[in-house]
Amino acid sequence: MRYLLDTHVFLWATGQSHKLPANIRTVIDDEANGVFVSAIVFWEIAIKTRLGKLDIGGRSALELLGLAQTMGFQLVGVEPDEAATFDQLEENTHLDLFDRMLIWQAISRKLTLISSDSKFWHFTPDGLKLLWK
Repeated sequence: MRYLLDTHVFLWATGQSHKLPANIRTVIDDEANGVFVSAIVFWEIAIKTRLGKLDIGGRSALELLGLAQTMGFQLVGVEPDEAATFDQLEENTHLDLFDRMLIWQAISRKLTLISSDSKFWHFTPDGLKLLWK
């Protein structure tokens, strides 16, 4: 299976794995699974730490990027076609741009998004596959 990590799931996986349900830890740790982390995650972390809205324990987004590589996560950027077709998401009640792009990447790349965000379920009619509990 192929999974994309939401920002909070990535952060928990890299330092607070006790916050992850056992089934999610199993999925992330299973080497048979492809576990992806988007550049959007690092962009969100960098912006929110700079603004003082996120505390990542003195680490930087760049350090977390290296940690993601060490942990064997596959890193993905944003492709021009993803950016150009981003407007195809029909759900209009959840407007967080970081979330919307992660959701769109999951849909367009046929990845299952791992997130505890209950608002993401609104995107399942758009084709989003979600995993949490």
